[in-house]
Amino acid sequence: MARYLITAGPTREAIDPVRFLSNRSSGRMGYALAENLASRGHEVMLVSGPTNLPCPEGVRRIQVESALEMLESCVQEWPFCDGVIGVAAVADYRPKSASQKKLKRQVGEDLVLQLEPNPDILATLASTKGERLAVGFALETDNAEQEALRKMSAKRLDYLILNGVEAQGATSSRVELFHQQGERTVLGPADKKQLAIDLLDIILPVS
Repeated sequence: MARYLITAGPTREAIDPVRFLSNRSSGRMGYALAENLASRGHEVMLVSGPTNLPCPEGVRRIQVESALEMLESCVQEWPFCDGVIGVAAVADYRPKSASQKKLKRQVGEDLVLQLEPNPDILATLASTKGERLAVGFALETDNAEQEALRKMSAKRLDYLILNGVEAQGATSSRVELFHQQGERTVLGPADKKQLAIDLLDIILPVS
């Protein structure tokens, strides 16, 4: 059996000790994929941002908060894995500097945050994938198919799964699966655990 690396959930990018930038990702899709991979006998390394989900049975979970923490854990695990599925909704930006003290409201004054880009974790891993499997997820609001195909090519992915905005925090979803050879498959609407089964039936290499 193979060893897979999965990222799941959101990241939190600190503004000050009590505030952060994040998104609405629940982590359900990544956890469902991790659970199903383990049930098929594979070894699973789950690098997860903050969620309220229990760790699936048979899965080793590494808990992180920020994108930089997620990148560090993934880079450490990737050399020992046969494939990666990047499901995490990693924040594109983080505050350039986080205040060490709680920021106070100043009446009549705007608060301006300077943001800097986070690294693209999946692209970083896929750049050294060789013959290994690399799968990504994307959520788009405009020119969705065009953007999905662009990301798949730019990141050197074998597959890309396109979500709609309605997937955020939901227990079910409809997805479009794109393959680098040009194939496109629509799955759902279905419960995310069922989607995990259907996706893995397609993307896992036949041994």
